[in-house]
Amino acid sequence: MKIRAIITGATGMVGEGVLHECLQHPDVEHILVINRKPCGVLHPKLTEIIHKDFLDLSAIRSQFSNYNACYFCLGVTSVGLKEDMYSRLSFDLTMHIAEMLASLNPDMVFCYVSGMGTDSTEKGKRMWARVKGKTENHLLQLPFKKAYMFRPAYIHPTKGLKNTNKFSYTLIWVYPILRRFFPNVAVSLKQLGVAMIHTVTEGYDKSILESKDIIKLAKS
Repeated sequence: MKIRAIITGATGMVGEGVLHECLQHPDVEHILVINRKPCGVLHPKLTEIIHKDFLDLSAIRSQFSNYNACYFCLGVTSVGLKEDMYSRLSFDLTMHIAEMLASLNPDMVFCYVSGMGTDSTEKGKRMWARVKGKTENHLLQLPFKKAYMFRPAYIHPTKGLKNTNKFSYTLIWVYPILRRFFPNVAVSLKQLGVAMIHTVTEGYDKSILESKDIIKLAKS
């Protein structure tokens, strides 16, 4: 199966890494990225749309048809945000895009990056975890061919990419230790990208993927 993928968040660390893997993978034939600013990547497989308002996609809606995968890597930190604003930027924005894609592409596989500790009950004390849990729960109800929720803990960056965040830089030294003693906690950005590709070509028996599932799927 050849993959035609939409990627969001390609100007961030995770989205850039997933895009990098997709551009190199033979099963991915075309990629559409939607960004607020250019990602700075040029490739024959790649089409980029620059659009400022992700909560109003009406002007470009027609360009999102005929895709069978979405790798949703767009996200914001909850630091400094109240719950209503974080929910608008996380839940509302994600669902607006996902609902549109589900209506246009019923055969689409949708992958969403949340994080370890996401609260599926939506009742826990951590605000970000409740909002992410609510988002996951609603995404799983949409009429996609399949939806997968990715919950990595530490993500080891890919060398040479430009959007690695400062937090990941500070932990690069600890990655060999985590791999040896806590192998189900840390994943590489390469493993994350390859696992997303494999959700389309191989599938997986769980809808919620923790780090150990991501590593397993990347090897399949």
